[in-house]
Amino acid sequence: MSTPDKQLSAELSRQVAETIREEIARRRISRQTLAEQAKLSLSTLEKVLGGRRPFTLATTVRLEQALGVPLRKLPDVVTIAPPANRDVAPDSLGSYVRRAVARIEGTYITVRPSFGDKDAIYAYCTVIAWDEAASALGFRESERQDADYTQFGEVAVPNESGFVYLVTNRHGQHRVITVSRPRNSGEMYGIITTLLAGRGAVLTPIAAPIALLPIKNVTNPSLGRVASDDANYKLYREHLRRTIDEPFAILLQP
Repeated sequence: MSTPDKQLSAELSRQVAETIREEIARRRISRQTLAEQAKLSLSTLEKVLGGRRPFTLATTVRLEQALGVPLRKLPDVVTIAPPANRDVAPDSLGSYVRRAVARIEGTYITVRPSFGDKDAIYAYCTVIAWDEAASALGFRESERQDADYTQFGEVAVPNESGFVYLVTNRHGQHRVITVSRPRNSGEMYGIITTLLAGRGAVLTPIAAPIALLPIKNVTNPSLGRVASDDANYKLYREHLRRTIDEPFAILLQP
């Protein structure tokens, strides 16, 4: 399934337009140059930046790929109290300095095995960005086919382990993604531990390999349940196999 052409809300479109204008000014590039890099018409870019047309998801993704920055801001979801120094994360998240983790920020295509179809791969978007209020990295997911299970939370980056932890904590119920620091090309590989929803209220712990791929590295990304006949299936599968083959994560069986 290709990226849906869904419209963003008026408020989110305004925020995206403001971020793009800031990036254009900071980089001293023309709107024409950005339109060409994002493979958009100048007319389309002018209309969305001027508020005459809402952004669609497809247009936003193309602009994120061209600029290499996330355009959809994180919601205020992290509840830990910020420290006095707004550029240093709390000790509970690794006491990392903002500039030291800047390379982790971005929009990723997240891929893992499908829990409902053993022959398919599940893909969705994850945005990692600095949360000013919490003085730490935060993450949020989007474009999940199972939208009710969309996750958001905190990002821990302790120096000791050299790994990155995307942690969801909802009333004491945790979901944890543990991935490597970004490779030279930006990918992060590791493992997800979560709960699999069964019939009724039945939940079962489950673990699986996972890969976070910078969105700029994936041309026309496929989202949702990706079957073997999809154009991106082979690419996604190779990244998941790399997680285990290198290995970035080890899954043991008795």
